[in-house]
Amino acid sequence: MAAAPFWPCPRWIAHRGAGTLAPENTLAAFRLGAAHGYRAFECDVKLSADGVPFLLHDATLERTTSGRGKAGDQPWAELSQLDAGSWHSRLHAGEPLPTLAGLARFIQANGLQLNIEIKPTPGQERITGQVVATHTASLWQGQAVPPLLSSFRPEALQAAMQAAPQLPRALLLDTLWPGCFDVAGQLGCTALVTNHLLMDADLVARARAAGWLAMVYTVNKPDDAQRLLALGVDGLITDAVDRFAPSPG
Repeated sequence: MAAAPFWPCPRWIAHRGAGTLAPENTLAAFRLGAAHGYRAFECDVKLSADGVPFLLHDATLERTTSGRGKAGDQPWAELSQLDAGSWHSRLHAGEPLPTLAGLARFIQANGLQLNIEIKPTPGQERITGQVVATHTASLWQGQAVPPLLSSFRPEALQAAMQAAPQLPRALLLDTLWPGCFDVAGQLGCTALVTNHLLMDADLVARARAAGWLAMVYTVNKPDDAQRLLALGVDGLITDAVDRFAPSPG
């Protein structure tokens, strides 16, 4: 079983930059999240056709950009010209898709933490994990706190572990599928990040016993947050950056 790298988990993490208050996975969202006092963020990263890691959640472009088709089929030169803000509001019209390198500059200049979800185009799990981990290791070289790499896809995390074993990893779980805890152990995970509805006292205890952080997504209601905080959950990912004050501890 691989050793798990340490990651100083913040209690509150802003989902895709600023949740739904700004166009997700854009620098505008991260600026807004930071303006609300957040010091830790989550984002989704995939690869362009020519291997550039950039921020986008969906496999296709239609929902959050002016583009069409599979994002992973297009080179960065084309993706970089898309409007990733108008779908959200006129205020953000013309907001571009950011590269991971561009986000790294913002995160480091402001002393922030980052959870990078490796979000492969289907069929590109291993290469995406490898390239994202390699770029992340290079971009954060010499920094005190590297990003946490997470994914729903074990193949992506395995490739990330092989490419940059020093980076902390987390397995994302929407269900507790058979063997998921064994896989998290084999991948040397630092954390489990589950749908918040899955997290209970037994799962927190199991995570503690394995040496994993217990993290949850996406917590937007005060009642849910209260329950999870009472359980002692380590990190809560939220869209509601205007509702939850990201105080430490």
